[in-house]
Amino acid sequence: MTPSSARTAGTVLGAVAAVGAAAFAYGSLIERNRFTIRHESVPVLDPGARSLTVLHISDLHMAPWQGRKQEWVRSLALLEPDLIINTGDNLGHPDGIEGLEKALRVFAGVPGVFVHGSNDVYGPQFKNPFTYFGGPSRKLEKPKKLDTERMERFFENSLGWLSLNNAAQSLEVRGSRLELFGTNDAHRNWDRLEALPGAIDDMRENAGWDDTSGPDPVAIGVTHAPYRRVLDSFVNHGAEVIFAGHTHGGQVRIPGLPALVTNCDIPREQAQGLSVWSRGRRSAFLEVSAGIGTSIYAPVRFACAPEAVVVTLAPGDFSYS
Repeated sequence: MTPSSARTAGTVLGAVAAVGAAAFAYGSLIERNRFTIRHESVPVLDPGARSLTVLHISDLHMAPWQGRKQEWVRSLALLEPDLIINTGDNLGHPDGIEGLEKALRVFAGVPGVFVHGSNDVYGPQFKNPFTYFGGPSRKLEKPKKLDTERMERFFENSLGWLSLNNAAQSLEVRGSRLELFGTNDAHRNWDRLEALPGAIDDMRENAGWDDTSGPDPVAIGVTHAPYRRVLDSFVNHGAEVIFAGHTHGGQVRIPGLPALVTNCDIPREQAQGLSVWSRGRRSAFLEVSAGIGTSIYAPVRFACAPEAVVVTLAPGDFSYS
């Protein structure tokens, strides 16, 4: 290599390094704190029903020092949601429960449901980000246990939310009847799909909707990690809308392209946003959130801003189920 070509190669490598450093700085300092609200609408309620505002919160990965994130989450109360769906991974640090309580206490009394991700049970650990290109991440050894029991007490007793961890619950909100069922984290194989039929039957038996002149119930599936087996099961059980998180929308993306990784087996083009999931002759709307936080060991986002999602359940003359 001549001195001239060596200088050229050095210049190119220097430019690439500078661009990479600038992108990392933007992703870690700016974009991961560029909290956004995405709006979607799905026509699943009976014709003439009042629309319902659903606030979808996912993947907070809360650490105690994240005051900006906590205040932004509190500000979402201004949206006046009729229902909150929390799809897990709320904690990002052993002391994250304190920040989580501060952020969510403002929603006390608003109907809500929740499922767990693994970071509601175990603390995060450092992982080589390039391993995600080889498939979903694997269980790590000796993870630190989080205060799941305190979080559940806060959700259920202080906020009044209902657990859908391998369970089913019914709610009546603004005149609409909702049948909600969910799973614990499928990424850790904590989902118990074989238990859903019985849970759904018990829920319907005890819903108390004896008035046949009332509106038809809307079935909603809730899970943390949108694995195909879970989505297929939800559709088979009549779900008309499915809520999920976990993917972080890919977290670091190339603008204009689908997610590079999903950390599960969902197609990359469905790793964020509203789409339709089909199984046999049935279909359901699928809403996957890119989430609000990141692991404290990978505090960067690029072309994939943190988000909360407002889904309007609207009346319609047809159903996708």
